[in-house]
Amino acid sequence: MLLIKANKDKLLEPIQTVSGIIERRQSYPILSNILIRQNQEKTTFQASDSDMQIKMDVIPSLAPDQPFSLTVSAKKMQDILRSLPNEREVQLAKQGDYLQVKSGKSAFNLQILPADDFPEMKVSETEEEAEPVATVTLSQKTLKNLLHHVQFCISQQNLRYYMNGMLLSTDENQLVGVSTDGHRLALLTAQLNEAQPKQEVIVPRKAAIELAKLLSNSDDAVKIDYFQKKIRFSFSNIVLISKVIDGKFPDYRRVVPLNNDKLFETDRVTLLQSLQRVSILSNISENFRGVRLIISPGNLRIVCKNSEQEEAQEELEISYQNENLDVSMNINYLMDFLNNVDSEKVQLAFENENSSILMSVPGDPEYKYIVMPMLM
Repeated sequence: MLLIKANKDKLLEPIQTVSGIIERRQSYPILSNILIRQNQEKTTFQASDSDMQIKMDVIPSLAPDQPFSLTVSAKKMQDILRSLPNEREVQLAKQGDYLQVKSGKSAFNLQILPADDFPEMKVSETEEEAEPVATVTLSQKTLKNLLHHVQFCISQQNLRYYMNGMLLSTDENQLVGVSTDGHRLALLTAQLNEAQPKQEVIVPRKAAIELAKLLSNSDDAVKIDYFQKKIRFSFSNIVLISKVIDGKFPDYRRVVPLNNDKLFETDRVTLLQSLQRVSILSNISENFRGVRLIISPGNLRIVCKNSEQEEAQEELEISYQNENLDVSMNINYLMDFLNNVDSEKVQLAFENENSSILMSVPGDPEYKYIVMPMLM
């Protein structure tokens, strides 16, 4: 029974879009599959990892005369479609318990599992909680920019589970994104068109990263619906639902230094390239690779040493007219900042040699990156 007849790219795009969340190893085989559901109006592609679900609609339906639903291996479908020549027409046909993928003289029979067995993630367990407690609408490029500048600080497997996600906080006309791993913190504030009630949720790391990939750099809207234990992002023809981390995020406002008045600006690319060169002689095998920033009027000296007592140095001219400072920090944290902003200039501000370093983009008070110094 013929189900779908479409161009290769028309099928591959939605499958790739939803499949990013599928883990290689699954305790339930059906979670390695994508759900394909079709009615007269649209064809829906859906994937889940039990903590998050992505659904994408293709409108109009790829085969409006043949409603159906089934699940099939996401990886095998992607590999097959990618291997086919561009602009190739593909046919999907159901043959018993198999889905036949046919194109030209190539044919593949894939095992399918019942669509009724595929876990559907609901935003709430009861009808009373089905309505969102708050809704925010903003442009996709604004949310994508916020995620890009914040998500790299999210901890991966911290015992303090609230650090394994990103705080999304709405209050009045602001949406604030914050992440920290205990050693550094990134914060970006986006302005909203309409005032919103105060609402805070912690979005898991995986959901934040996947969302950043899916959003476009356009002015098209994305709607964020907050629920008791989940959050939903709706944009274009995509809906992403994720569980949220149950916990209280620390008060990030207390971390932001207020007295860092010893500061300088420098060219971002020049500083990054200098750090990349001196890092060649840092201890590559260690997660916490130290770098010394020796700051004096008009001069920044960057020094890296390793356990073999080898040393690399670079010097940069800077516009700085304050007291001498000798600050040690994790070179990875500094390069992460420089790699994730795209401005020509960056600003580093200090209170003293033992206080947190505040990094920012000149002229942009909404973005702050704070790093704890290292003892070397």
